[in-house]
Amino acid sequence: MKIMHLTMELIVGFFLLFMIIKFVGKKIINQITPFTFIAAIVLGELLGNALYDHQIGVLYVMYSMTIWGILLFMVEYLGQKSLWFRGLFEGKPSALIKNGVIDRAELRKNRMNINQLQSLLRQSETFSIREVAFCYLEANGSISILKKPQYQKTTLQDFNLLGTPVYVPVTLIRDGEVLWDELKDLGFDEYWLKVQLSSQNISDYKDVFIAEWLEGDGIFVQTYQFQSSPSN
Repeated sequence: MKIMHLTMELIVGFFLLFMIIKFVGKKIINQITPFTFIAAIVLGELLGNALYDHQIGVLYVMYSMTIWGILLFMVEYLGQKSLWFRGLFEGKPSALIKNGVIDRAELRKNRMNINQLQSLLRQSETFSIREVAFCYLEANGSISILKKPQYQKTTLQDFNLLGTPVYVPVTLIRDGEVLWDELKDLGFDEYWLKVQLSSQNISDYKDVFIAEWLEGDGIFVQTYQFQSSPSN
């Protein structure tokens, strides 16, 4: 009897889950947001707990999953009809970088630090903050990047040019702290770093939000006052 009971619950749960995903689940899978992420977890928990709790019958499985599916469908429907409702449940993109300058207030608002931002940029094949004109954190946690014109993709064949060496940017200062190991690996010392900063009227490391070195393009500095400038 237990086997028959479990088999019936599995069949009912399978088709109910299929129907819910068919109507509202595409966004849950493809364009996940904080709300849809939690909704998917709860949906799985409802089905899983119902299957292995012998005191819960098939009707309870059908009832709980149907109610949850209706709620998800209502949220999806209202999100299509109302911009306010869509913003409430799906969230809005956050501009982390504007006109080449990191917005620290937006980083704090999204509970991110500079390390996490750099990691997301690298995953998007952007290895230097200086390349970015605008960067948006989307509601699903991914980022969208608009690069500065001089860093937008072109091919060497477009200009009949030969290839040149490629260098990886190195972060020298992050959140006011000097990364001495990185500085040493580049073959530079503290005097060199002070000279580079003083050329941009910066006297204290703690005033620097991020400083980055790129061979052939020099140092890129952004202070806590949102002043940034590149130099060679």
